[in-house]
Amino acid sequence: MPFPAVHPALDRALVNKGYAEPTPVQAAVLEVEYAERDLLVSAQTGSGKTVAFGLAAAPTLLGDKPIFGPGGAPLCLAIAPTRELAMQVAAELTWLYADSGAKIATCVGGMDARREARALSFGVHIVVGTPGRLKDHIDRGNLDLSELKVAVLDEADEMLDMGFREDLEHILDQAPAERRTLMFSATIAREIATLAKRYQKDAVRIDATDKTRQHADIEYRAYRIAPNEIEHAVVNTLRWFEMPRAMVFCSTRDSVRHLQASLLERGFSTVSLSGEMGQRERTDALQALRDGRARVCVATDVAARGLDLPDLGLVIHAELPMNRAGLLHRSGRTGRAGKKGVSVMLVPHSRRRKAERLMDDAGIDAVWSGAPTFDEIRKADEGRLLSPEFFEAEVSDEDMIVAKRMIAERTPDEIAAALVRLLRKEQPAPEELSDPGSDRSPVKRERTVRNEDGTAAQPWPGDRLGSDDVVWFRLDVGRNKNADPKWLIPLICRIGGITKPQIGAIRTFPDETRFEVAKTHEKAFREAVAASKDEVKITPSEAPTPGAMKAGRFSGKPNRDEGDRPFKKTPYKRADSGDARPAFKKPWAPKSDGGGNPRSNAAADKPFAKKAFQGKPNFKKDGFKGKPKG
Repeated sequence: MPFPAVHPALDRALVNKGYAEPTPVQAAVLEVEYAERDLLVSAQTGSGKTVAFGLAAAPTLLGDKPIFGPGGAPLCLAIAPTRELAMQVAAELTWLYADSGAKIATCVGGMDARREARALSFGVHIVVGTPGRLKDHIDRGNLDLSELKVAVLDEADEMLDMGFREDLEHILDQAPAERRTLMFSATIAREIATLAKRYQKDAVRIDATDKTRQHADIEYRAYRIAPNEIEHAVVNTLRWFEMPRAMVFCSTRDSVRHLQASLLERGFSTVSLSGEMGQRERTDALQALRDGRARVCVATDVAARGLDLPDLGLVIHAELPMNRAGLLHRSGRTGRAGKKGVSVMLVPHSRRRKAERLMDDAGIDAVWSGAPTFDEIRKADEGRLLSPEFFEAEVSDEDMIVAKRMIAERTPDEIAAALVRLLRKEQPAPEELSDPGSDRSPVKRERTVRNEDGTAAQPWPGDRLGSDDVVWFRLDVGRNKNADPKWLIPLICRIGGITKPQIGAIRTFPDETRFEVAKTHEKAFREAVAASKDEVKITPSEAPTPGAMKAGRFSGKPNRDEGDRPFKKTPYKRADSGDARPAFKKPWAPKSDGGGNPRSNAAADKPFAKKAFQGKPNFKKDGFKGKPKG
C-alpha cells in the first residue's frame, strides 16, 4: 500500500527519495487514531524507525501550517545513544523536512560545544543529540525545552544499557508535561516499561517485530576455527565473499587496532571505528566506506546500532558479541532495505557453547562449516574471472583501440596471462586454514546443526585422539620442577597456539614431560613453538616406552619401577635389637613407682586422669598453706 498523506512537504520528500510503500513500523505509527498519542514501539534495527518517528511527529509539529515559522526554542527533541546514530538521524530528518523550512541542530559529544550553543541561540525547530551533551547544554542554559511538543527516544534500551538513565530523566523533566513522547526500542524490557510508565501518558503499544524470523534477508553462517587463526579466518572470509563493503566486529579497542593493522598489511583498504576516536575521525572513516575508498570497517559495538551503510553485504563477528541483542544489532548492519546480506560468526572451540546459546536465544538457524580454505578461494577466483558479467561491461572506443593493438602485437595466451596476473595482484592472498572438526567423528549431543549440504552434523568432536592421530613432543620440565597438568596444559596452549582438545595424553617424568598433539595441528604447532621466546622449550619427541608409559602417569605419580621416590622410609627397628640408630620413638611404657615396679593403680596409668573434687579450702580456719593441689 502507498504512504498515507501526512503533510504536503513530507509527502514530496518521500516521492523524491523513491519511497513507494511504508515498512510495517512506518505503517503502524501512521494510523489515524495514533496521530496525537504517545507511542511505545518495538521494532528491529533497519526497519525504518527514523522515518517512522519523523512522519509520526509531523502532525504535531506542523499541524495545518505549510512550513515552519521562524526558529526559536526547539519544538522536537530526538535523543540517540551514540554520535553516529544521532548524526544519521539528523541526516534522515534533514531530507524528510527539507521542504518544510525546518532548522535542525545536532548536539553530540566530540563536537564543538560552542558552535552547537551558537546554533541553538539562533533558533531551531528540531534538535538531535546524545544524552550527555544535551544535559550539558541544559545545565549551561543553552537549550530551552519549554516549547517542546515532541520528545523522541531512539534505541531507548541501548541508552539504558549504557547508563544514561539519570541523564534521560533530567532531560525529560525539563520538558512540558503535555508533550508527546515517542519511545522506540528493539525490546521492551522492565526498565523500558518503567521509564515509559513515568514519562508517557496512556501510550499505545506497537510491536512491529517479526517474532517468527529475525532478519529474513540475512544469511547466517558459523565457521569453526582454531583460536590462533582468527586473523587468517577474517582474511579468507573477506576474500571468499568479495563484497564491495564489509564490517568486522571486535570486542575491544585493542583488538580493533590490531586487526585493522593486520588487514592493511595484507592489502585490504580498511578503516576503523571505536569509542576512543574523535567525531571527525569517525565521520571520515564512514565517508571513506560510503564513497568506496575503503572496503572494510573494523569496529567495536559502537557501530552496531543505527549505522546505515549502502551495499554493506557482509558482517563478520571476529569476536563473539556479549548477548543476543548484540548479535542481532551487529548483524542488522547488513540485509537492509530489502537487500541480501551475510553474517558470519568465527567460533573457536572454546567459544562453541556460547555461540550456540546466542543463536538459540536469537532464534537463528546458522549453517556450520569450516572457514574457506586457500584452494577453495583460488577456485572461486577463477570462476569470477570466467563469469559472463566480467566480459559484459561497456568498453570505450579508446580502450578498444588499445585492445586491438595488443591483439596485433601479443598472442592470446600472453594477453590472458597478463590479465590474470594483474587481477590477482590487486587481490590479497588467502591464508592456509584448518578445520578443527572436519577430520573427527561427531559428538553425541541433543542439539544438531546443519552442514552446507543441509545434513545434520556437529561442529566439534568429543572423543579422544587415537594413536594414529597424534605426534609426540617433549617439554624440558618434569616432576623435579613440580610439573602439573593444571599449568602444563595452559602453557602448551599458549606457546603452541592450540586448545585443550588438540592435546592428547601427557606423561610426566623426573626431568621431562612428553605429550601428544593432534596431527591436524602439527604444522601450525611446530611453527608457533619455533617462533616462541618462552623459557620453557618444546621439541619433537618419540613416544615413551611401554614401561615408561606405565610409570609416567598424567597425575605425576612417581616411577616405582625405577625406584624414583620423593623420600625413603627407614625400616622400623626394635629398641632392644642392638641397633644404635632407632628410626622412630620408643613405644610408651608405664612409669615406675620409684622402687622399680610399674604402677598398678588405674588412675596412675592414665597420665591425664582427673582427681575428685575435694571442696573449696577454708583459709581462715586452716590458714594459707600454699596453692591447693589438684
